[in-house]
Amino acid sequence: MSCFLLVAGVSESLAASPVIEPERTRNLRTLETAPMLFEYHRQTTGNERQYFTYPRRDTTFRKNFAKTEGDALLYYDNVRGAGVLGNGLGSPDSVNPRFGIAASIIGGIDYRGGESVGDQVWTGRDYRYEKKSIADTIWPGIDGGIYLRGFIDSVDFVLDARIYDEGHSAKNPRSYDGEFLEVQREENNSGVEYTSYARYRTHFAFNYDWLRLDFGRDVMHWGPGYYNNLSLNQFAVPYNMLSLDMMIGPLRVMSFYGDLRIYGSFDMKNRDETRNLFGHRYELAVGNATFGISELQILYKNMKPWLFVPTAPLFMEKGNYSESSNNGSLSFDFNYRLFNTVRLYTEFFLDDMESPISLIKNDNIEAKWAWMAGFQAGHDFYYKGHKIEAGTIFEYARVEPYVYSHFEKNTAQIAHLGFPLGNQGGPNSRTIDWNVFARLDGHIFASVRQTWFWKGTDYGSAVNDTTPGSNHMKLPKHYLKGAKLQYMLTPAISYEGQRFSFLGELTLIDDKKAYIRAGFKW
Repeated sequence: MSCFLLVAGVSESLAASPVIEPERTRNLRTLETAPMLFEYHRQTTGNERQYFTYPRRDTTFRKNFAKTEGDALLYYDNVRGAGVLGNGLGSPDSVNPRFGIAASIIGGIDYRGGESVGDQVWTGRDYRYEKKSIADTIWPGIDGGIYLRGFIDSVDFVLDARIYDEGHSAKNPRSYDGEFLEVQREENNSGVEYTSYARYRTHFAFNYDWLRLDFGRDVMHWGPGYYNNLSLNQFAVPYNMLSLDMMIGPLRVMSFYGDLRIYGSFDMKNRDETRNLFGHRYELAVGNATFGISELQILYKNMKPWLFVPTAPLFMEKGNYSESSNNGSLSFDFNYRLFNTVRLYTEFFLDDMESPISLIKNDNIEAKWAWMAGFQAGHDFYYKGHKIEAGTIFEYARVEPYVYSHFEKNTAQIAHLGFPLGNQGGPNSRTIDWNVFARLDGHIFASVRQTWFWKGTDYGSAVNDTTPGSNHMKLPKHYLKGAKLQYMLTPAISYEGQRFSFLGELTLIDDKKAYIRAGFKW
């Protein structure tokens, strides 16, 4: 550790990106352990207007490009010329280049072990995801690829693409991150030899004054919460997307399209049974307050590009299509910052209701809603020339039964590859998260997270649970029926350097598991 501290004191800044992206906790990890956590920390301790729509443009990318990317494996800009490993670039000057590109190799080696490393599995003919404990150890888990970023005129781009090769101890290994996993067996079928797969995230965007058009593969994260946003959540499975981000004074408007899948990657049903997502988010930032509205519409075996228009109210458009082929939601959130130290926030998510009275009674599935509340506190300290960023975040989320579901299985659920797009606890759940974290000089990170989680076991607890028939709206619901408390204590520590990173994470009590990673970017 003393060597790490010495290196941290002289290391330069980490790799930049033209996009402020959601966290990557399951794959494609970069050298930073939790960049979005500190993006929220910056909003908590800063003075600027607060907006909670991600991914979005990082306006400092071009200004700092030579400083942050000049030591890349390959580098070129039209002012300083070309360089290999930073040779011959000289010091950054005051002239901003019109064109710049940097390329690095990126990768790492992982160890994952625990009682439920691959715990989300398909069950039954109706493709219902269930939580099952599958003990597995992934070792070694090796990934490597290219990290490419740059800009030219009004265009900027970033690509992180990698190949994975894993060894599994389980006889029938499952995908850890929810996407496809290819199993390579020995010729005599005596057992699993290794698994392999590819993953990537990318953005290719056009910028013009007050608007940005972005083609990408990523995850949308809308709202002031970090762990438990209800409409679109950063811990969902990635999907291909198109977004239009507009800034009009204090008002931010985003319209986006997401290309979702219902079945696994190799299922031929994906060819005909499509699921398309349209969403709008409106944020008004006034002083220390931020008001947000998010609306979603899911179309099954249907495609209506008109829904991308940001002034087309999706909750009204929903009535123009059959109930079986479309689903929608509406959520409201509010955030307020106090003394540049604390954020208080909440979100209410409405999936479906018959009338306001049905929400008050809340005794049958005609009331499908969720609620989240939380606070974040943070402060930056300076001690003997060292910067310490410290904070805590606490969130409570309640998701009623049948939220994110639909009338028929595998149709217009608010989900991608069987996982919710919103709160990852899914329908019929309660989650309490509390994390205390700190970072020294931007390089040494430590945190202790506690999670209390309850999940109902009766019908209505999975996104693919439905109620056929004409009287489905009057079926009674039972919140957290059969639920048992799961408590997880997760300490983590990491070193984040310019070229290398190391992360150690251990989950104790329930759902015991361990995660160790050594990463590099060159």
